[in-house]
Amino acid sequence: MFLGVFIVSIIIILVMVAQQKRQHSGLRYVQEHEIASFLKDGDVILRLGDRPWSTLLKNMSQKDKKFSHLGIIRIRDNIISVIHSEGLSTNRNDCVKEESLEDFLKIAQSIGIYRLLTDGVEKISDMALEYKGRPFDLKFDMDEEMNLYCTELLYVILKRLAPEIKLNTIWMKEIGKHIIPLDIYLQSEYFTEILYR
Repeated sequence: MFLGVFIVSIIIILVMVAQQKRQHSGLRYVQEHEIASFLKDGDVILRLGDRPWSTLLKNMSQKDKKFSHLGIIRIRDNIISVIHSEGLSTNRNDCVKEESLEDFLKIAQSIGIYRLLTDGVEKISDMALEYKGRPFDLKFDMDEEMNLYCTELLYVILKRLAPEIKLNTIWMKEIGKHIIPLDIYLQSEYFTEILYR
């Protein structure tokens, strides 16, 4: 228990330091107007964030290490939002949430847009919304769906929408569990890249 509290405390300190560095770094972030015309409801959006743990998360991928987080695009009445499960967020809202595309992009150094190549794409964002409010899965436990991490959210939706889609997992010895790294989706024959910026 003490170790967990210590690790969370260190991460919070790192977040605060990163926020201060970011304000003075001069990094260029992806803007909504640069990508909005490429988006369709149900697309998967991936980003490389500027947080200290973004590097750790992108390195969990086996081959393609461009991204650290993913979400699902929802478009209603010309308003674009992103449904995603975020942990270690600065506002301590660690759960499946829906936020504006603009807010999702605030820390995005690069993004990728991927589209599912199967029937039912139009249902993905509605299905994602059903999980809104579920806590972020800090244990990365794929055996239960009450808590979800970012790639797991899409995984449980795909299991319902298109059970014929088979996605590989990888064994992470550091946590002693199988996980779904981001590049599993990027390398899947069921997705196509629409944009990388």
